[in-house]
Amino acid sequence: MARLVAVDGELSGGITNAGAVFRRGEFVDRPAQAHAAAIHRFLEALPEHGFTGAPTPVGLADGREQLTYVPGDVALQPYPAWSMTEAALTSVGALLRRFHDASSAIPLEPGVPWTTDLADPRGGTMLCHSDACVENVVFRDGEAYALIDFDMAAPGRPLWDVAMAARYWVPMLDPETAAQFPSYVGLDPVRRLRILADGYGLSADDRSVLLSVIDEVTVVERAEIAARLEAGDTSFAKAFDKHGGWATWDRLQAWLVDQRATFLAALLR
Repeated sequence: MARLVAVDGELSGGITNAGAVFRRGEFVDRPAQAHAAAIHRFLEALPEHGFTGAPTPVGLADGREQLTYVPGDVALQPYPAWSMTEAALTSVGALLRRFHDASSAIPLEPGVPWTTDLADPRGGTMLCHSDACVENVVFRDGEAYALIDFDMAAPGRPLWDVAMAARYWVPMLDPETAAQFPSYVGLDPVRRLRILADGYGLSADDRSVLLSVIDEVTVVERAEIAARLEAGDTSFAKAFDKHGGWATWDRLQAWLVDQRATFLAALLR
């Protein structure tokens, strides 16, 4: 779903569009989703409302789209140390807030076939990115500068993007699962969730329900993986088996319930 800063040619780092995303000088050429035209209009409107941290649409034809290439640093696993610093995390929260401030001023288009893969099941009155994972944020000088890959964009609550970001940037993973990823070893998820919330400027009311939204994100992600496995997605199947299958997800969801009070106390402190 993401791409890596690279020279002309194939851009690596994705799963869904692996081998199909290319840089052509100042532009990126990639497969277009069914709602690409609406996304292009949305991206064109963002700068009018003060947000410049997204690609600019260039063209759309024959099932492919062209957007401006956003120079910067994109972290791919194993994530480099600079991407997991507390300063980087704070800047991710601030980037999401700037994006939401602009998105909330852009009316949703009616009748658009928005994707439902990672969409907020409760919907919303603004467009969310819905996939603010580590690989979808471009950094400059150590700070989060831009969001890329809007394939999963769909109407939702602002908290949906914050919760999605928390899953991967904090990360919201039980210790046994986190230990499988060298980049996450030694990180304190309780402290880091508070840092992300502070960076975003999350209100007390939103902090009180953030953990419930993270639970919802986890349920939606689990359903998306089940759908991809059922569809025979070999890339997801390999990653799924490598990291423990459904037992890992059962453990994660049990851990989220067990640690809720600890996380909530840190958020509201």
